[in-house]
Amino acid sequence: MSRHGAIASSFALALLAAGLTVAPAQADDGDRAAAPKATTLAKGLLSPLSLAVSEDGTVYAAQNFAGMLMKIASGGKSVPVYQAKKKGTEVGAVSEHRGSLRFATTKGRKALLWGVGGSGKAVKLADLGAFEKKKNPDADVAYGFQGLDPACAAQIPEEIPAAYTGIVESHPYATAMRRGTTYVADAAGNDIVEVTPKGKVKALAVLPAVPVVVTAEIAAGSQMPACVVGKTYNFESVPTDVELGPDGKLYVSTLTGGPEDGSTGAQSKVYRINRKTGATKLVAEGLMSAVGLAVARNGDLYVSQLFPGQVSRIKKGSSVAKPWFSAKMTGDVEWSRRGLHLTTDVLPPEKGKPNGKVVHLR
Repeated sequence: MSRHGAIASSFALALLAAGLTVAPAQADDGDRAAAPKATTLAKGLLSPLSLAVSEDGTVYAAQNFAGMLMKIASGGKSVPVYQAKKKGTEVGAVSEHRGSLRFATTKGRKALLWGVGGSGKAVKLADLGAFEKKKNPDADVAYGFQGLDPACAAQIPEEIPAAYTGIVESHPYATAMRRGTTYVADAAGNDIVEVTPKGKVKALAVLPAVPVVVTAEIAAGSQMPACVVGKTYNFESVPTDVELGPDGKLYVSTLTGGPEDGSTGAQSKVYRINRKTGATKLVAEGLMSAVGLAVARNGDLYVSQLFPGQVSRIKKGSSVAKPWFSAKMTGDVEWSRRGLHLTTDVLPPEKGKPNGKVVHLR
């Protein structure tokens, strides 16, 4: 039950250090008949965890761990757009809207939002890390066990926080734009923040904690004492993608700040957020390791689930996610009028060269 502050590093830890493998889920007969054909646009990428597609078909993909943002033209040729100067800087949270590009960089406690316009030069738009340090929007949210007997709490392993409130930490993982305003999914801040065209940052919504009742199996797997069985642990809600729907609302996919291998159940969710009020409503749940979200023009949602290696579809008006496409380690997914684009094989193997891909589904 360790928290997922640095989301990408947590994925790497879970997969590479623990050696976790999960077989891709298979669609049912009805969905398999409608399964799309995948065309590879780019391969050999290192951690392509973030993706954006313009209306003219230009694809932008971040190689997060390499600190690089690249452009993939319609002919398949790839050219760099931005390369971080400092080693260890992560580049991600890519979005594009009407010729304007957004992305974020994260290194330690420093998290910045950048923009690229017609000049092709990256310009700093906002200091997200400084905003988190000053405001810490989830400071009052209670995580962990609440009201647990002190004698029981003393038996919990040190690496598992027994009870705490939101800490100061920022890791912008996804962005979306509308009329110059940028919406940022901060995976470490557990919130959605809004950045105006002039760079002013404010908190729009803090995602609700995820209560999970600890079973005997969960306790044993986490090496926790038997006294916690039956108690509720409030996990952090970690936003991994934010998209604008045709209804003008924001749609957000989330992980939990804990195991994403299914050992605590399928706890990933999709929320809908009112951009004016910040009111947050649950759309769908029962997902696992949801790391990417796309909203089609008709209102259908597509959710990429990393560990199952699956993209699921939630039809407009439904709360049920059904398997739609399977691939290895699916990452970000984006919708455009040309169809869906998806990143796969997003984490490098323990041995050998990385082989992340960008594919076009239609």
